[in-house]
Amino acid sequence: MRYTRLSTYDVLKGDFNELTNIAENGILPKFVKEPGFVDYGLVDVGEHKVVAISIWETREAAEKSASMAATWVKEIMADRVRLITTQIGNLALFHGAPVAA
Repeated sequence: MRYTRLSTYDVLKGDFNELTNIAENGILPKFVKEPGFVDYGLVDVGEHKVVAISIWETREAAEKSASMAATWVKEIMADRVRLITTQIGNLALFHGAPVAA
């Protein structure tokens, strides 16, 4: 079973595209190097809030990612975002449509 970490942030400074570029070049490369990493993404949910979604092979890897993200945000993004919540849970169903040829 895979595990998903959902973290919600208040955006204090900057826009979604800017934050996405910073995350893509900052935390994503760190996650990619971690054992158990599967996927990572950001969602603009409006009202100056962003949800970070990451999928991991184990609960331990998901929990470690929460710690890594908290440290990275504190060191790099503290003036731009503020963590509201982090949740980790079993990913029971995540299925996409087939890619057209």
